Amino acid sequence: MIADRDWHTLKTQRPRRGAEQLAAAMVLLLRGDDPRRRASTPSREQAVALVEHALLWLRAEISDPGCPSHGR
Repeated sequence: MIADRDWHTLKTQRPRRGAEQLAAAMVLLLRGDDPRRRASTPSREQAVALVEHALLWLRAEISDPGCPSHGR
């Protein structure tokens, strides 16, 4: 996770943002998924969404939209 104090410094680093999304996906799978279930679970669906979002960062297909608290 990118800490609050580091977020403004690291927000434009695509590998960092992608890694953050991938790490969150892994936590969801380790914490909230039941590996015995064959059918999709909410944790799996969320993990897939995070992996897809990470790929967008890593492929440089998205960029930081700016901080809403700074009026951008």
